[in-house]
Amino acid sequence: MSDYNLWFYLAAISYHLLAVLSIQELIDRCNDYSRWIGGLVVTGTLFVTIAIAWRWLSYGQGPFLTMHEILISSLFSLSLIYGLAYVFVPITRIGAPFASLTMLLLFYWAVKSDPGIRLLPPTYETPWLWVHVIFGKLFLGSCLLATSIGIWLLTPVKRFVRSVRYLWVPQQLERQVWIWLSIAFLFHTVMLIAGAVWAQDAWGRYWDWDPLETWAFITWLCMAITLHMRSVFPPGPRALSMLAMGVFVLAFLTFFGVPFISVNPHQGAV
Repeated sequence: MSDYNLWFYLAAISYHLLAVLSIQELIDRCNDYSRWIGGLVVTGTLFVTIAIAWRWLSYGQGPFLTMHEILISSLFSLSLIYGLAYVFVPITRIGAPFASLTMLLLFYWAVKSDPGIRLLPPTYETPWLWVHVIFGKLFLGSCLLATSIGIWLLTPVKRFVRSVRYLWVPQQLERQVWIWLSIAFLFHTVMLIAGAVWAQDAWGRYWDWDPLETWAFITWLCMAITLHMRSVFPPGPRALSMLAMGVFVLAFLTFFGVPFISVNPHQGAV
């Protein structure tokens, strides 16, 4: 696995440089680092992709089960989703410091976790697993974008926020948070439906209220309430930022906490 470690640590170098440049851009308001930051996101994603592919070919199965596998696959998906948004949706570039620190957290957590392999059970041999996992990753990536933008609503925006040499006003940031939360809600809904169909095929029931299913539903319910509040009782910018961060924390715990502190039949499937 030395080749796997090589590519994995090359990705780590990219993410460390990404974090440094993202923070430097906040301090140095005269220079534009967007090309360097975008390049580092792409480079980090490429190295993680190669590392995962090497592990996949070596073991003959995808990264779906253990804590280490969930962490590296989530590092890949968050990096890819944020990289695409960074290139095609310029306003998301202000979230680079938060996004890069999140990626570093996943990296260090993966380093501390056991890289060993466990064979996938027969219940994982279904196309619904792919639908469930892909939409779960899209959901978490959308939550990351909403939170990385929304966090700026807690700061003096006109003083600190700069991206591509012009300022974003709070109304633009607030609108983007709502957009990404709405997208995340749709992805999460599809993830739950696909998971229910998979559960019916694998265990003969659509829903069983095990800890992972329960917390996934709680996260979905919190998102539904947050989005409903916009039409009934719109929260202010700071409240919206706190709500977005709360949803991200719930999602983070659901993905990386609940499956590994409880015993349930689809541990680590996201």
